[in-house]
Amino acid sequence: MTKTRTRAPSAPEATALYDIPGPVARRRHRLYGIAATVLIAALLGWIVFLLFDTDQFTAQKWTPFEYKGIQELLLRGLGNTLKAFAYAAVLSLALGAVLAVGRLSEHRVLRWISTVLVEFFRAMPVLVMIFFIFVALKVQPLPALVAGLTLYNGSVLAEVFRTGINSVDRGQREAAYALGMRKTQVTTFVLAPQAVRAMLPTIISQLVVALKDTSLGYLITYEEFLHAGKLIASNLDYDLPFIPVVMVISPIYIGLCMLLSWFATWVARRERRNPKTRAAGVDPAEPGTLLPGGQ
Repeated sequence: MTKTRTRAPSAPEATALYDIPGPVARRRHRLYGIAATVLIAALLGWIVFLLFDTDQFTAQKWTPFEYKGIQELLLRGLGNTLKAFAYAAVLSLALGAVLAVGRLSEHRVLRWISTVLVEFFRAMPVLVMIFFIFVALKVQPLPALVAGLTLYNGSVLAEVFRTGINSVDRGQREAAYALGMRKTQVTTFVLAPQAVRAMLPTIISQLVVALKDTSLGYLITYEEFLHAGKLIASNLDYDLPFIPVVMVISPIYIGLCMLLSWFATWVARRERRNPKTRAAGVDPAEPGTLLPGGQ
């Protein structure tokens, strides 16, 4: 009879961030986890108690959400939020790509102009830009909101793109130039596809920022999602249902941000499964194999 060997589970490996915890450390971490869970549960219970104690779950404060007009107002505000975000996201990516190309240019004047624009719009508060475009330039609310979000997020994405391109191994660039490719071809077909994988989490994070910043539109009377919630929360007929409005609007914003994160994960997995991005297999060298020109 042949004995089958059972493979022991692999032990965790040490990393640059922390060492492998020992038995005492694992027990201590388990106690910390239990204590943190109890504290979080107690905090949540206290918050729920305060909500009940201040009558936030009474029928009067939740009645507005039963009316069709209120539901249409929220849906219209959500649609306006998504519209502003879609415009801002596309234009920010385009502006970021243009400014990144300018910063990577070999022409000094173009590089300086792109650097000044990136640093200026990245340092300028988004709300100030939105108000300036809306008040000083007398632009309509939607274009003013989209323009402010585009200028800020585009300048941030320009730095993300530039850093991602420069992070690609220098040998990739040199090998492409050795094949006779021009700089535009090297950037488009060699550097950018590899840099996108490293830049994708940061790009999605910046788009999440743009999505949340669309809520600034209510300050310039743009009828977006938060503006619709503000109208409902300030209604005296329903005893100022501020907390119920927050409890309805917040999960939707969180869900949209999580949807963007899920989309980024899906794109990354699809990119890894793409046969065009897989490394080509190379057969091992056999004895007697001669290099070209060898005897």
